[in-house]
Amino acid sequence: MQETAEQYRARMYGHVQGSDPLKLQAAAPARLAKLLKGVSPAKARKRPAPDKWSIAEIVAHIADTELVGGYRIRAILGAPGTQIMGFDQDAWVTALHYDKRDLKKSFEQYRALREANLALLKTLTPEQWKHHGMHSERGAETVETIVRMFAGHDLNHFQQIERILAAKKK
Repeated sequence: MQETAEQYRARMYGHVQGSDPLKLQAAAPARLAKLLKGVSPAKARKRPAPDKWSIAEIVAHIADTELVGGYRIRAILGAPGTQIMGFDQDAWVTALHYDKRDLKKSFEQYRALREANLALLKTLTPEQWKHHGMHSERGAETVETIVRMFAGHDLNHFQQIERILAAKKK
């Protein structure tokens, strides 16, 4: 059974509970770099199961998601109330050839985009944090909501990578 928008939001928020989302986002690239240290390209491309993403696909996904999040925040700031389109992450894995992406390049894309997004977020006024867009699947989402969701999204996928790496050691 597919997770509802509310269940997804609650799951992402659950990862962040009690933590500052901006601090989590700032620490995320270093945490991911540590997870990826010593992971060979072959190991990164191996799927843990036919229907599960590989480490390389996960990193390509979070890199593209960081691009999407940065765009959404900018769109909201430029035109509060704007429409925000969702995307089919599984379709992107296939259509954007995540299986062929270079792990290091995906990581660098993620790191650079995260740095740019954090720099923008540090300039926002308290009022701008409350500006919202209308997500096609989840309804109204403020900049603050997006930042919390993305911090949780990072942690969700880092746990996924940790599980893959732990399973390979057994």
